[in-house]
Amino acid sequence: MAETKIFARLKADHDRHRELLDRIDQTKGDSPEREKLFEAFRVEVTAHAASEEMSLYATMLGKPDLRDEAQHSVAEHKEIDDMLTELYEMDFGSTGWLTRFRTMKDRYLHHIEEEEDEMFPEAEEGLSEAKKKELLAIFEKEKPKEKAKAAADEPSSEHARE
Repeated sequence: MAETKIFARLKADHDRHRELLDRIDQTKGDSPEREKLFEAFRVEVTAHAASEEMSLYATMLGKPDLRDEAQHSVAEHKEIDDMLTELYEMDFGSTGWLTRFRTMKDRYLHHIEEEEDEMFPEAEEGLSEAKKKELLAIFEKEKPKEKAKAAADEPSSEHARE
């Protein structure tokens, strides 16, 4: 069966996230580039996670055979969000920041690989084509709103963001 658009859309976001993580990992010290890329990643992944929860995860939570995986992924979203807040509040130029960033990066990459390799294929089988189209519409409607909310909602006032 060909992959449906909701899963392709989520994977496209994941590919963008992988690219941003790699670019951040290559930055040095408390540079404007590191802060700009990190903020772009923080806003993007926060909006993605919220929209994914409102579309795919909300549906999966209602299906007993998919509920455990959805609950696991929601917990991982919370863990990543907590790490992003922690990174946001740290000195971007410290070696501790880069160490913590790499820990978050590893956790996030594990999360999206788990989604793509295990959760998405299982959900793909358990959802009708009409439901998959509906989920894509919900995701596409919610993500811009969540992105605007994430951009306006700075986790801390310690760092001034542009």
